[in-house]
Amino acid sequence: MSLLRRIEGQRPADQSGQQQPGAPGQQPPKPPAEGPLTQSASPGRDTQRDARVRLQTKIINNLDPRLDLSDAKAVRSSIEEMFNKYIDEEGIVVTRVERQRMLELILDEILGFGPIQPLLNDDTITEVMVNGPFRTYIERKGKLQLSDVTFVNDEHVSRVIERIIAPIGRRVDEAKPYEDARLPDGSRVNIIIPPLSLNGPVITIRKFPKYRITVEDYIKFGTATAEMMEFLRACVEARLNMYISGGTGSGKTTLLNILSGFIPEDERIITIEDAAELKLVQDHVVRLESRAANIEGKGAVSIMDLVKNSLRMRPERIVVGETRGGEALSMLQAMNTGHDGSLSTGHANSPRDILARLETMCLMAGVDLPARAIREQIASALDLIIQISRLKDGSRKIVNITEVQGMEGETIVLQDVFIFEQTGYVDGKVQGRLRPTGIRPKFTEKFEAAGIKLPQNTFGDMSANLR
Repeated sequence: MSLLRRIEGQRPADQSGQQQPGAPGQQPPKPPAEGPLTQSASPGRDTQRDARVRLQTKIINNLDPRLDLSDAKAVRSSIEEMFNKYIDEEGIVVTRVERQRMLELILDEILGFGPIQPLLNDDTITEVMVNGPFRTYIERKGKLQLSDVTFVNDEHVSRVIERIIAPIGRRVDEAKPYEDARLPDGSRVNIIIPPLSLNGPVITIRKFPKYRITVEDYIKFGTATAEMMEFLRACVEARLNMYISGGTGSGKTTLLNILSGFIPEDERIITIEDAAELKLVQDHVVRLESRAANIEGKGAVSIMDLVKNSLRMRPERIVVGETRGGEALSMLQAMNTGHDGSLSTGHANSPRDILARLETMCLMAGVDLPARAIREQIASALDLIIQISRLKDGSRKIVNITEVQGMEGETIVLQDVFIFEQTGYVDGKVQGRLRPTGIRPKFTEKFEAAGIKLPQNTFGDMSANLR
C-alpha cells in the first residue's frame, strides 16, 4: 500500500487539534495523570500537541507519495530527517526526551496505528479495547485497567480502523458496521462502529504473543501439570479428535497452538479460520481463511464452505480455529469419516455445555436431523473435551480434561480424566490443585496401538477405580 493512500484524509481532523463531541451523552475525559502513555495532560502539553500536529501535517504534505511502506526503514529515516529540519526551523523548544517522544508519536500516526501503537508494542499488555475516542482499556496479567491513551475524535479512530482492515481487503461502513480482522503480527481484531455502537467506533484487539508459549511455560504458569501435557501429547499423536472449550479470553487459541505443535512433521495439516492467527511450526501446513461478502453482498466464503472444501484437499489433520455455526456439523462428519486427529475450539463454560452448543450449531446447518442423531454424531466423533478457564484472579487453567465415552439412552456419557480442584481464595489468588481423577480413559488402547507409553502414575491411584 502506498504512503499517500495510508495517510489520505488525515489532515483536516489533525489540523484542528480539537476534540470533537463523541456519541450522545459521552463526555470528554478528565486530564489523565502523568505517565509514559500520556498525550496531553496540561496547557504546556497541549501546546506541544499543537506543535506536533502542525509538524505532522507539514511532514505529510512534503513526503514523497511514491514512498512504499514496505520499506519502513527508508520511510522512517525520511520522516525523522524532515522532523529535525522543521522543528529547528520553527524554533520549537523542547527537551531531548520530549523531542524524541514527539517524533515517536508522529511516526505512530503515519506508519503505525496511531495512539494505540505504544500499547501494541508493550509485551505486558494482552488486550487493547478502544471504547470510542476517549476511553481505551488494556488487559495486563488478566486484569482490566483504564489507560491514559485517547484519540482526538471519532474520525481519528475511524482512520486507524481503515489502516487495520484495508490491507486484508475488509471493510466497515453503514452497510456492514462490524467486522473481524487481524494485524500483521497475527493479533485478532474486532471492530464495531455507529450506529450499532453508541460509544463511537470500538476496536478490540486480542494481541498475539511475540513469542510462542511452550509446554514448559504452561507448566510454569500453573495452567497445567507435566502429566496433563504429556497425556495431551499422547492424545494428539494417537490421532484422537479433540475439542477445546472455554470462555472469551480463556486461552483457547493459545492451547490450540500448543496442541497443534504435537502433530508429527510428516502429516498434511489444513487450518481453517475466520481471521488467521494460528501459528503452526510444521512445514506442511495449508492455511485457509474465510471471506466476507463484497460491497454488493456477494463473494462470501464461510467456515462451512472451507471445511467442506478441505475434505477434497487430502487432509491428514483438519484444525478449525473456532466453530460458531453450521460448520460444526461438517466438522463432526469429517471426524466420523476417517479424518482422525482433528482439532477445534468453541465457547462454553463446561464440557457438558459444549455438547449442548455443538448440538445447537449442528441445527444451524439447516439439516433436518433429530436430536438423537446429532448426539450420536457428536458422541461418535469426539474423543476428548478440554475445558480451559480464566479464573477470578486472572490466571488461566485447564479445569477439565474429559473423555467422551459414548451414548447411554438419550445422553452422551462424559468422564473426567483430569480436573482442577479449587480449595480457596486467599489474598486475591485462587488456591487449588490440578489432579487426575484416578480413572483410565477407554481410548488408551489407541495409545498402545500407536506405540505410545505413558508413566504408570499418569492417571493417579487407579486401585479404587479398576474397570
